[in-house]
Amino acid sequence: MAGPAPARLAEVLARVVPFADCWIAFSGGLDSTALLHAALAQRESLPGRLRAVHVDHGLQAGSSDWAAHCLAVCAALDVPLVVRRLDLRLGRGESLEAVARESRYRAMLSLLDAGDLLLTAHHREDQAETLLLALLRGSGVSGLAAMPTVSARGGGRLVRPFLELPRAVLEEYVSGLGGAWVEDPSNQAWHLDRNYLRHAVMPMLRARWPAADATLARSAGHCAEADAIIEEVADGLLAECAGARPGTLGIGRLLGLSRPRRKAVLRLWLRRQGRGAPDARQLERILDEVLTARADADPLVAWTGCEVRRHRDDLFALSPLPPAPAGLTIRWSPVQGDPVLRLPQGLGRLCWPAARRGGEPRPSLIEVGFGPIAQVCRSHPRRPRRSLKRLFQEAGIPVWLRPYVPLLLVDGQLLAVAGVCACASGEGEHPGVDVPLWVGHPWEALALFRDEE
Repeated sequence: MAGPAPARLAEVLARVVPFADCWIAFSGGLDSTALLHAALAQRESLPGRLRAVHVDHGLQAGSSDWAAHCLAVCAALDVPLVVRRLDLRLGRGESLEAVARESRYRAMLSLLDAGDLLLTAHHREDQAETLLLALLRGSGVSGLAAMPTVSARGGGRLVRPFLELPRAVLEEYVSGLGGAWVEDPSNQAWHLDRNYLRHAVMPMLRARWPAADATLARSAGHCAEADAIIEEVADGLLAECAGARPGTLGIGRLLGLSRPRRKAVLRLWLRRQGRGAPDARQLERILDEVLTARADADPLVAWTGCEVRRHRDDLFALSPLPPAPAGLTIRWSPVQGDPVLRLPQGLGRLCWPAARRGGEPRPSLIEVGFGPIAQVCRSHPRRPRRSLKRLFQEAGIPVWLRPYVPLLLVDGQLLAVAGVCACASGEGEHPGVDVPLWVGHPWEALALFRDEE
C-alpha cells in the first residue's frame, strides 16, 4: 500500500545516501509498526540489509510478551530482529525516564557498523511535545531545536523520517495494511511529563489552535537552523581555543571570547567529547568558577558522566573519578606473581616492564599505597631530594589526580611513583628500576600531564 509514510521515508533516505544497513527501532507500537512496513516497501532499493532491533526495558510485567510479538511480526515479514534486554540501575537523583531513554539509545546504537542507519518513528506530535518540554526546562536554542531529522551517532546516523507527519497518517497507514500493534500501558501514566503534555495539555492547545502541532514543530525547525549557524561559528572558534594537551581547551583563549561565544564553544566541545550537556547553572559555574580560578586552584563542576576541571591553563572534561583511595595498601610480588597488578575501585592497572640488561632485579615484595606519605624522592641521581608535593609540581601532575597516583614502597622506602619516576636509593646511585606503567581508565590520560624534562 502506497501512502505518505513510505513516500516520506523514501524522500529522507534519498537525502542520506550513501549508507549501509538500515536498522528499524521496533517497539511493536503503532508508530514503529508503520515505520517497519514503510521500510519494507523500500527494501528492494536499499543498498544494504533491512534489520530491526527491539529493546526490552524490563519495566513492565508484559514486556516479554511485547518482545515475542516483535519476533513474530519480523519473522512473518522476513526481517532479522535483534532483541536487547536492559538491566536499568538508577543513580541518586536520576530520572527513570531519562535513564531508560539513554540506555535504549545506547543499546540500539551499539549495533551500528560504520555507515549504518538507525531509523526511529518519531512523528510531528512527538516533535511538538519535545519542544514544549524543552521550553519548560528553560533550554537554549539547541534544546529548542528538539529532534533533528538526521544526526551522526558514532560511526552511523540516527534518522527520524516521520517528523513532519502527523500520527493520524501513520495510524491510517497501518490500519489499511491490517497490521496489529501493542499498546504500552505506561503511555497512560499521567505522572510522566511527556504523557501529561500529550493527554492533558496538547488537547487544550489544539482546541484553541488546531494547527498547534504543526506550528510548534515549525518553530523547532527554526531553532534548528539557528543552532546550525551557532555551531558553525563555534566550530571555527573551537580550533582556535585548543589547549596545550589533546582534547583540552585553552583557558586564556576562552577568556578572550565574549561570554555567549564561550558558552557556544563549551557546549560544542563537550558534545564532541561525548559528554552529556550541562544545564544552564552548570555552564555558568564553568564560566564563573573554573575559568576564572587561580591556575593552582582545584575547581570542579560535575554532572552525570562528566567532570570539568582545570590544570594550569587547560580545561579538561573527564569521566568521574572514583572515590579517593587514601589508606589503601596492596602487597605485590612482581617476581613470583603476575607482573600486572589489577588495582581495585576502578584505579586501573600497574604493569611492571620487562627487566633491562644491567638493571636491578625486580623487588620480591612491594607495597602499593596512595595519598600523602612522609616520603621524599630523588628522581635522578644528580638532583636533590624532593617532597612528593614538589615532585608532582615539577612533573606537572594536577592536584586532583595526585591522590590516585600509586606509590611503590619497599621496606618503607619509596621505590617509585607509578607513571612518573623511579627514586634513587643511594648517595649518587640510581636503582636501575624501571618505572611501572600505570594504565586503565581513566589513567591513560596521565601521560597528558607529565611535563617533558
